[in-house]
Amino acid sequence: MDQESIVYGCIKDIPDNTRHADRIIANREAMLSLPNADEWPFICQEMFSIPQNNVLTNNYQTDVMHFGASYKAVEHEWDQWIAQFESLLSKMYWVSATVHLETELSGTHTFTWEANGNSHIPGSSKMQVRCEWSHEGSLGM
Repeated sequence: MDQESIVYGCIKDIPDNTRHADRIIANREAMLSLPNADEWPFICQEMFSIPQNNVLTNNYQTDVMHFGASYKAVEHEWDQWIAQFESLLSKMYWVSATVHLETELSGTHTFTWEANGNSHIPGSSKMQVRCEWSHEGSLGM
């Protein structure tokens, strides 16, 4: 039986009234610069809810860009997945990002990135990440 891993989460950005359109456009372009799923990257366009060009959204305060994908045992190549995700984050405006990794053997891991200051600006290298691990269930006999 194949070992399935599920990865999902969201990237959050707080709208800046003076630059809200610029922020949405930059984040959209960063996600559209990702390869397509056919090219077998760890991170691809198809796994993201890419913001539309229409900057007049119904969001209350926070722009939320969610994503998700199913992989075959991605935890064995997790360092590469993280590197690609952080590369994407480096090109975006955001306040925080959360990634959940659900594995059959290793439980659930939650990774959280937080911007230093008010928000992350594209090209800035300052990111903080923390990981929490939980494992539910019991070993059956």
